[in-house]
Order: sequence, then C-alpha cells, then structure tokens
Amino acid sequence: MRRVVIGLTVAAVMLLVGVAHRSAIALEGAVEKVEKVGQPGTSTSDHDALFALNEDYIRSVQTGDVAWFDEMLADDFRASVGTTYLDREAFLAQTALPVTISNLAARDVEIRVMGDVGIVHARTTYRTLDGEDRSGRYTDVWVREGDGWRAVAAHVTR
Repeated sequence: MRRVVIGLTVAAVMLLVGVAHRSAIALEGAVEKVEKVGQPGTSTSDHDALFALNEDYIRSVQTGDVAWFDEMLADDFRASVGTTYLDREAFLAQTALPVTISNLAARDVEIRVMGDVGIVHARTTYRTLDGEDRSGRYTDVWVREGDGWRAVAAHVTR
C-alpha cells in the first residue's frame, strides 16, 4: 500500500444535488489524504490515470460538460443516488441541470486498482443553497477498455 497527500475535490458532485438554479460553485482547495491501494504489481500510472479522471469528472460536473461524460461513461453506465437509480441517458440529462451546491470537497479519498477495474471511494462535504453544511459518500467504478478507462457505475449517499 502506498499513501500520497494531494489536493482533491469530489467525483459525483452532480449526484449530490437536486434540481434548482445554477449557482457559482466555490470549491475549497483542501488537501486530502489519498490512499493508493491495489494488488501487488498494480501500476502507479493506473492510480495516476484514475486520479486525473476523478478530477476531470469533478470539473465536468461543475461545468455541466455533458460531452466529457458522453465520452467517458460506458454504454451501460448506471448510478445510484440514494434511492434513485439512473441509467446513462438519465445521468447525462441530470448533468446538464443547474448545480445547487458550493464549497464541495472530497475527504478521505481512496483509489484501488484490481486488474482492469478501478474503484474510487470518498467522503464529501458541501454547502446547500440555504447555507447548510452537509456531507455524504461516493464510490465510482471504472473499467479499463482498449482505449482507456470508462466509468461503469457511481453510488452516492447524502
């Protein structure tokens, strides 16, 4: 196991929020612990790739970059948000909706690689439009395909 300290915000931001008007998202530049855990012989480059994808995921949520998600989500992508279950098309539609939180940050991030599967776990903190501080957890599952990693699943709790 290898531990690294790096700055990180949360994946699956969009899934933490409901639907309302778009508000500016002020992100905390928090430095958080990231654990790189994998089977013996897993590549540091796999962890680095998943870390970068996690950052792009966050950026894409914050900017409503549906095109990035369209490229990075597997055809059979699914997301569970609380008791709501979204297929790929519903997730893309939700991504295009206005964001209703601010001060979003990931805490206690763990990236695991097991062969051609990568799993990202984290705790999240954010602020609602009415100023209430909240937290949740997420897990994103990535699968290595011929041309790179694709997100196949996301699970978010609030």
